[in-house]
Amino acid sequence: MPVEGGSSSGSASAARHPKQKRKAHSLSIRRTNSTEDRPLGIQRGDMLEGQDSKLPLSLRNNLLDLFGQIEREFENLYIENLELRREIDSLNERLTGDGQIIEGGDPTKGALKTKASHSTSQLSQKLKTTYKASTSKIVSSFKATTGSRALCQLLKEYVGHRDGIWDLSVTRTQPVVLGTASADHSALLWSIETGKCLLRYAGHAGSVNSIKFHPTEQMALTASGDQTAHIWRYMVQLPAPQPPPDVSAPCDDDQDSSDREEGEVDGEGPFEVPTVRVATATLKSHQGVVIAADWLVGGRQVVTASWDRAANLYEVETSELVHTLTGHDQELTHCCTHPTQRLVVTSSRDTTFRLWDFRDPSIHSVNVFQGHTDTVTSAVFTVGDNVVSGSDDRTVKVWDLKNMRSPIATIRTDSAVNRISVSANQRIIALPHDNRQVRLFDMSGVRLARLPRSNRMGHRRMVCCTAWNEENQSCNLFTCGFDRQAIGWNINIPALLQEK
Repeated sequence: MPVEGGSSSGSASAARHPKQKRKAHSLSIRRTNSTEDRPLGIQRGDMLEGQDSKLPLSLRNNLLDLFGQIEREFENLYIENLELRREIDSLNERLTGDGQIIEGGDPTKGALKTKASHSTSQLSQKLKTTYKASTSKIVSSFKATTGSRALCQLLKEYVGHRDGIWDLSVTRTQPVVLGTASADHSALLWSIETGKCLLRYAGHAGSVNSIKFHPTEQMALTASGDQTAHIWRYMVQLPAPQPPPDVSAPCDDDQDSSDREEGEVDGEGPFEVPTVRVATATLKSHQGVVIAADWLVGGRQVVTASWDRAANLYEVETSELVHTLTGHDQELTHCCTHPTQRLVVTSSRDTTFRLWDFRDPSIHSVNVFQGHTDTVTSAVFTVGDNVVSGSDDRTVKVWDLKNMRSPIATIRTDSAVNRISVSANQRIIALPHDNRQVRLFDMSGVRLARLPRSNRMGHRRMVCCTAWNEENQSCNLFTCGFDRQAIGWNINIPALLQEK
């Protein structure tokens, strides 16, 4: 996440959380490894010289990296195949030693005439299953999931920020608009239907790390790298709706979008929009980056989470600090409030998340949960009695508030999970990943769909956050990423549940 200060263009790189540093380090290692296996003196540039191609050098380098990764995957499968072959040879030799005759006399090619023992058959079947599973996994990654396009269709792209977007949220009052929080020190409000920017908030001196809307009034709460949280009022007028975009053109869900230059975006930014520069209230008690903030039920109090390892509870009317919630051993990454009860959940880099109970004014209890092995990037409440937590350990866990000793469901993924969200009506979990994918699961951990991603739609860099809007019988999902854009999707819930 970004920290305070810095120019708009440099705030993303200069202000990343240690999590991003680790990812950048792993990326550099991967790129280094891709050249280590080549003969000495033959580097990527030497391989490309003399070859007639119209492709830019950066794109060709990207393609070489991708094909190198594919080659290593198949190389691993080949090595695994050899190991399995040795196992089969060893079994055949043992059977030959026991006096069983092999047709042709060659243990590696012949077939057993007599029936092998039960244990040998079991082991052989297990080896075949393992090999087939490994092979089908890589083959399936090349298949285009055309069903995803029918279940999840592109609604609108919201382009205008000058740096990565960390968070987004949808208003809970009329008019319904989308809010985005960006590393470019601003928060923007958008028309969901037209994609037009309606208002800019420019009161922060650092990256805007989160945005949440008041439950009943036209007020927004933003958290920033300038060590403050701001409460500000807004007034917007929605433009006339435009016809929906044509998303019927065929596309390949697994096609990469590396042909676009890094940081390049389509569309025009919000040049002349109303700008709010002064906050109604400024909350200043933290000694580090304020990474997230949220309204408690009723909207009279707010909670903030900071890199100073504490969460603060404030009165909205007076901006007075009511409680400081301490106990986490490392920086906080997120905070969330229950929609109907005075409960707060905070997550941290210390691999835990904590549940704070303010229902009894005289007793403020706290429960610590240690279900993850890496940074807990977010933990959110559902409308029912559940908490869903996501982590850099590539898992998402569903917990029951009545019995949180162990999760009731665990979702294992192939990439770190960022700020998750759960739809209120259907309780569908949307997982934004570092690898640019967005996947949908139900509360029992069953995968429902993956949002389409191609050179024509989807995010080109890591997806930071998701948010649901279930107004007027339709179900929309919004995603944002470090590619400077937010995207709206229409989710076909009946078809999604029927696929399940």
